[in-house]
Amino acid sequence: MKILLNGEPAEVAAATLAAALDELGYGEGPFATALNRDFVPAGERPQTRLTEGDAIEIIAPMQGG
Repeated sequence: MKILLNGEPAEVAAATLAAALDELGYGEGPFATALNRDFVPAGERPQTRLTEGDAIEIIAPMQGG
């Protein structure tokens, strides 16, 4: 299915957010996720279903001061 990943077009076969993250090479890493601008906690990713055209945002923590 076609999705947007951090604003860029992408295509995944996965049906859930967790599976899409694995498919895209992100795994469980330390990052936050949003689906269509709504925050999705890590524990809810496996049951969060994706549909055509969804927008996934992945936000990695930044270090420094």
